[in-house]
Amino acid sequence: MHKLVISVLLALMITIPSVAQSSDSQSGIDRSKNEQEDFYEQLDLLMRIFERVRSEYVDEVEDKEIIEAAIQGMLRSLDPHSTYLNPDVYKQVRVQMEGEYGGLGLEVQMENGVVKVVSPIDDTPAAKAGMLGGDLITHIDGDSVVGKTLTEAVKKMRGAVGEPIILTVVRKEEADPFDIEIVREKIRVRSVRHRIEDKTIGYIRVSTFNMQSGKSVEEAIGKITNELGDTIDGVILDLRNNPGGLLDEAIRISDAFLDRGEIVSTRGRRRQNNNRWYATSGDMLHGVPIVVLTNAYSASASEIVAGALQDHRRAIILGDRTFGKGTVQSEIRLGRKGNQAIRLTTARYFTPSGRSIQERGVEPDIELLMPRPKGVRRAPRREADLNGHITNDQKNLDRDGEVDKTEAETNSASKTAIEGKAEDVKNADKADTDDASKQEAVDVQLRYAIKLLKNLSSLPKAQMAEVRK
Repeated sequence: MHKLVISVLLALMITIPSVAQSSDSQSGIDRSKNEQEDFYEQLDLLMRIFERVRSEYVDEVEDKEIIEAAIQGMLRSLDPHSTYLNPDVYKQVRVQMEGEYGGLGLEVQMENGVVKVVSPIDDTPAAKAGMLGGDLITHIDGDSVVGKTLTEAVKKMRGAVGEPIILTVVRKEEADPFDIEIVREKIRVRSVRHRIEDKTIGYIRVSTFNMQSGKSVEEAIGKITNELGDTIDGVILDLRNNPGGLLDEAIRISDAFLDRGEIVSTRGRRRQNNNRWYATSGDMLHGVPIVVLTNAYSASASEIVAGALQDHRRAIILGDRTFGKGTVQSEIRLGRKGNQAIRLTTARYFTPSGRSIQERGVEPDIELLMPRPKGVRRAPRREADLNGHITNDQKNLDRDGEVDKTEAETNSASKTAIEGKAEDVKNADKADTDDASKQEAVDVQLRYAIKLLKNLSSLPKAQMAEVRK
């Protein structure tokens, strides 16, 4: 192993400079002799430190762990979102992104050292087998879960479709623990939920952007419009606490509400990272008013959707300023098996008007903050609060180098028209909202959005068109 590691490091010393030279020659930059020597010296320093750690550290350490830590440290020194995905982490990431996995269909949490079932998901193997919310899982295939992390327990419950698993369950109504055998099936992660609010308002909640999200939003729009027909007063798109996900799904969801125009663009060092995406013809809601709910935890893909709908005056953004993650991470697969990867920041996102959301986030058209939970005094952390974050160097310049209008000027046309009705809602419902703000269980932002859409629906069509300009 010792000789292998040394060989790998020596190979790096030989090959990396040649790759760098080739890349630099393409960009027209020549490295000086001193720079090349410094490069070799730094690699030599890395190898010597590695050798000292291997031979002299107080406890014996695994070569693989040291090298992985060095890779991780290198990437994390760049920004908070560049990272190394080892085979185990990469597998979990793929499950999250694909939105499907072989499993049981349980929402679980750790409680007193065992796995507690929060709820079985409808129409899944767990629900069909009779698992109930509140059940405690003490053993998985005879192996105790005590001492395991929740991640380890969940990993053990997942597996190949068609494989059986035996869970030992403790239930309040039962005197003794008992076993339940469940056969794993393909589980679809439900990232989109929808319902009808106040009889005439469609509500769509997107919790993450995985491979199922765009299709699920389109299906939700279809079901809402079929159910409400001409009585629909508006749709609420809830992106609160959505950490983001796949760019393609953010574009598809934005496209569902837009009829034309740019959705998002990316710009980076390399030409291949400079791209623009445009909406296709056809707004699935045919101009029905939309309110998008955001908060400080709406990030990345959520901000792309909110920014696109805001710039096109297609939706009113209501809530709190978003997280401010406006960078693109490219997933680069590594290894002979392709079962590990790095996520490397390669570009920045820009909204249709040319705004960079990095550090800044998307400012709501109507700011309405949720009451802070009891005992929580700190303001929410955003991208700008993360150590080593990439700064926004846009400095109020748009893509053509012209000074942007201020936020107030940019949104004045729509805000003036909107705020007239918005203020009516505030005044008419002030006492109700004040009371609601004292109750954590009441979603004041959702209530406000519903009343806002109800009021907007009463506007004449000509005035509504002015609001959307």
